[in-house]
Formats: sequence, C-alpha cells, structure tokens
Amino acid sequence: MSQPLILVTNDDGVYAPGIRALHEAVSSLGEAVIVAPERDNSAVSHSLTMNRPLRVVKLESQIHTIDGTPTDCVTIAINKILRRKPDLLVSGINPGPNLGDDISYSGTVSAAIEGTMYGIPSLAFSLGGNPPYDFEVAAAVAWKLASMALAMRLPPNSLLNINIPPLPAGAIQGIRFTRQGRRRYRDAIQETFDPWGRKHYWIGGGTAHWSGGDDTDEEAIRSGCISVTPIQLDLTNHDGLEYLARQWKM
Repeated sequence: MSQPLILVTNDDGVYAPGIRALHEAVSSLGEAVIVAPERDNSAVSHSLTMNRPLRVVKLESQIHTIDGTPTDCVTIAINKILRRKPDLLVSGINPGPNLGDDISYSGTVSAAIEGTMYGIPSLAFSLGGNPPYDFEVAAAVAWKLASMALAMRLPPNSLLNINIPPLPAGAIQGIRFTRQGRRRYRDAIQETFDPWGRKHYWIGGGTAHWSGGDDTDEEAIRSGCISVTPIQLDLTNHDGLEYLARQWKM
C-alpha cells in the first residue's frame, strides 16, 4: 500500500517559514509536496488567475512554486503536478490568525476550500499573535490534526479552519470545536497623501470588535485554546430560505 500523498500550500509564498515548518511536520505522515505561490498572496480570497498564463517552477524534488494565487496552486497541483489525487491538503501555517469574518478574505482558508471542492480532506492552519512567530508548537499541532484527518473522516463537504494560540505547548488549554465568530473593524481605512498632495486610501489595521459568544473561534483563542472550526461549502442560509418561502409571497 502506497503512503499517503499530502499537498502542502499557503498564501504567504513558497519561502515563508510557516509553510516550511508545516511541510517538515507532515512529511513523517506520507509524501508531502509543496505547491505554493512564488510571493505573498495574503487576503486574495478564492481568486483564480484567468487573464494570463501561469508558470510552474520546480525548486526542489518536492517543492514547486507558481506565479499565481493559492487557489491557482491547488487546482494546478491536483490536475497537472501531482501523480494522483492527494489524500490530504494542508494550508499554512499562516502568521496571524484567520478568525471570524476574516476567513472570507483569507487565501490560507481559500486554498483549503479549493481542496474540499475536489473532495480532498483539507485543513487550514493559522498561528495567532504578533511577530516574531515561533512555528514549533503550531507545527506539532498540525502534525497531530493532520494524522487524525488521515485516519478519520472530516464532516461531509467541510474543511477545518484551525487557529493556534501563540503559547508554549504546556500553556495551551486544550482544543475547542468552535463556530465562526463575527468582527467589525474601526478605523481600518487610513487616508494618506502622495508627494503631489493627492489623497489615497490604505486598507488595513484598525481595532477589531468581536461578537458571537463563548463558543466562537475568537473566544477559544482568547482563552488559550486551539480552535477547530468546520467550514462548509454550502453557503445557503437554510433558515433564510425557509423565511423567504414563508414570508415573501411571490
């Protein structure tokens, strides 16, 4: 029986320390192949490059890079680079959390979404906190959860969004299965001026305000726990569907 084939990707680029730590961690579980963007693609969400051709460069025997997005990397890896469909996809380790509404923008999570669309068990890993990042504990968590994903099934049509608190192993308070929280940013758009006095806007930063309750991903991280959130492909609001059928008389 052949060993598991594991696709490793990210949104921070092929040279990011997080993906190297992740690759090293899961290499003991099977044949781990990196296919990752050549540069940082943070916050590109689930975008595909369709306005130009894409170039694949083989850097090492098990490391490839593509001049595209994380989603580009996953679909080209599955269809053109790998010798067969992978048994597992792992994305990350992202430096910084992907919690709440931020998962809609995350290239890390979107790579796992693309894998799930191909029927591949997919995990997205992010490490909370601020730089400098130490990926040692997060890599150990990734190994544990990846081994579990290979041994047991994920929920149908779902990926796991995993966030790890920036704590020593002995300080982590366990694992929580959570739901997605909600967040709003205040003062996230900054005005700036170029040397000619023309106004420009810079998106990013600001102060996050969270809501959603004690069972959310954000609360788990704040409590020192690893957050594991199942994210489903079906975006239908089924309660909303029932409401429309009941209340909107066409």
